[in-house]
Amino acid sequence: MYYNRKKELIKSATIIAIILLLAVVSTYYIYNKFKDERNVDYNSKSLDIVFHETSGEKVTITKVTPLTDSVGLSSKAYTLSIKNNLTEPVKYEIKLIDDLEQINQEGCTSYLIPKESIRVSIKKNNNDNKIYTLSELEDNSLLEEKIKALDEEKITIRVWVSKDSAIPNGSTSHYHGKIQVIENDESLAIR
Repeated sequence: MYYNRKKELIKSATIIAIILLLAVVSTYYIYNKFKDERNVDYNSKSLDIVFHETSGEKVTITKVTPLTDSVGLSSKAYTLSIKNNLTEPVKYEIKLIDDLEQINQEGCTSYLIPKESIRVSIKKNNNDNKIYTLSELEDNSLLEEKIKALDEEKITIRVWVSKDSAIPNGSTSHYHGKIQVIENDESLAIR
């Protein structure tokens, strides 16, 4: 029987190339599927907003652990991207409001963490964190900015219970909030 080494080598290389191609394509498909499930898209008149967590705009504290600000800055992050689709700057505002729908659904008004005990940090792109106590925010506003034409900004928000809080560690108290992005003092970003 005649053995053609060159023909076998080409056949093996072709099979390996097909397997590698299938692996790359399937990995890319799986990655995009999970990425799309995680991102929650919103928009307003001229802004596209993408929340990068499955919870979307919802912010919660379910386990009370009073933290110092330095430790709180390493707590769970809620990230979003804001993209301006216009060729002119657009003013926007980010607010952290109570999620009244969730509070009413759970009937947990008496278990809410007081706003004086909740600390919030917001970070735009690579700037420093700005830290606030939730009760000191005027009209629940975390940030008012103008985004440049066709620009995109990444925002990171973290919430935690203040170390100075009177709420004991492990308490059943909790917090339900929502992140709102408002364009030009009028248009609320919605799904």
